[in-house]
Amino acid sequence: MKRSTAVPVAAALSVLALTLTSCAGSPDASEAPAEGDFVSGGTFVTAVNDDPGDLNPMKAISPDTWGVVSLAYESLISVTPDGEFEPWLAESWEETGTEVVFTLKDGITCADGSEFTAQTVADNLNYNADPANATFSYGSVIDENVSAVADGSTVTVTSTVNSPFLAVNVGTILMVCDAGLADPTALSDTTDGTGLFGLSDVKPGDTYTFTKRDDYTWGPDDVTSETQGLPDAIEARVVTDESTAANLLVSGEINAATISGADRARLDAAGLTHVGVRNPVGMMLFNEKEGRPFADPLVREALSISIDRDEVGTVIADGEGLDPVSLVTKTPLLCVADGPKWELPDTDVDRAGELLDEAGWMLESDGLRYKDGKPLTVKFVYNAPTSTHAPAAELVKETWDALGVTTELAANDAAAWSEQLWSTFDWDTGWIQVAPGGPLVLSTFFDGAMPTDGGLNFMWVDNPEYSALVEEASSASPEETCGIWQDAEAELMDRFDVFPVTDNILPTYQSGAVFDQPNYIQPTSIRMLG
Repeated sequence: MKRSTAVPVAAALSVLALTLTSCAGSPDASEAPAEGDFVSGGTFVTAVNDDPGDLNPMKAISPDTWGVVSLAYESLISVTPDGEFEPWLAESWEETGTEVVFTLKDGITCADGSEFTAQTVADNLNYNADPANATFSYGSVIDENVSAVADGSTVTVTSTVNSPFLAVNVGTILMVCDAGLADPTALSDTTDGTGLFGLSDVKPGDTYTFTKRDDYTWGPDDVTSETQGLPDAIEARVVTDESTAANLLVSGEINAATISGADRARLDAAGLTHVGVRNPVGMMLFNEKEGRPFADPLVREALSISIDRDEVGTVIADGEGLDPVSLVTKTPLLCVADGPKWELPDTDVDRAGELLDEAGWMLESDGLRYKDGKPLTVKFVYNAPTSTHAPAAELVKETWDALGVTTELAANDAAAWSEQLWSTFDWDTGWIQVAPGGPLVLSTFFDGAMPTDGGLNFMWVDNPEYSALVEEASSASPEETCGIWQDAEAELMDRFDVFPVTDNILPTYQSGAVFDQPNYIQPTSIRMLG
């Protein structure tokens, strides 16, 4: 049995690639602000691309929602940008493949002043493990095989099946306090967590303000309410335009914003630093629902291999593309080391045409491809606020149009994404990303239930070889599981269920403050600068 306090991820699981947890552009140790440069007080303002909508952390899906709710809720374990597990709500833990025992820190309270107990933890985990509650964590990091029992200050979590990632899976679930668990619907427009900052004001579509508590003592690295450099409040401000966000960074009106496009050059020139995480910016997913063009694997392969990845990747990553090495791109980067077991194919436009012919889409005299009298029409979707998505999509359209495909481009806002991916299913492919921290979470998108059954498999993927490997990996030993997961990922690539054109580092720029960003801004790490 293994006892953990601040355990390096690689040592704990021996399956992580810490090199992917990038802080590209951050100051090195000689340039990093000293503690004496930190000034307590003021409001830390971070930009979010869109309104987060429903604030229930158990239902959160979009990055903007996660970025906001992560300011108020905490987990048993903290995962750092350097790839270490650190105590957060849990002081320590002991684990085997089927059991983990967490010991809570003393004196934890909720923002409303109520006590946060081991029983609260057990109730959270059991709630998430119940399929009837359909939480975001269900089926990815926890399911009905997992149960939790509290005893004093300890929580024993047991899995009826082998689970080599049990500690990190359940240990990173955001914890809701008793009142929120009793009435989850109330969490839609308020928060009920143990965080250093509690939601104090909401202006939908504009700002979400969080105020620092004065009784907080249990943060990672011994952070308390009195730690030097903490702001008095955090404001998450909706800023939909990147250029506007860049202007606000330069002027000092906001302290943090994610900038992926051309505005990065002037921010770098202004001397602003950034932290960043790997981003599958060029990931293409396909709607394989029956009746859609990409239900045919020949069409998926044809249109994938027709793309000039060097040209398109340079545009979409704004000249800073990275070769994809895994479909797992976020902390804690489970099963990324020693991979991948796949290679992306070379561009071959002639072969693409042959595959379309083989699929029955024949080129006619008008330059378009038809099958049973119907033209091959593809709806390509992308994120409207992301400045590089549109020109990269135009390059893809030029290639596909030349092949005889009618390519319709659609720039989506948040409402359109929700409608198309989860309701009408009226899309075919595009710049669509899933960015999990481990292969089990990845499998919920590619092997889980379809949206009509309450699942996350919005691509309607049905890959029997992948499914068999998912089942095998889920019951394998810790020493074997990652190799099998990487085989499973290769199956997705071989069948063109996904096509990652390029990755990049998604930078969050800092102005007047510094902070850590394992995946989202860690509120206890924020330090205001004089």
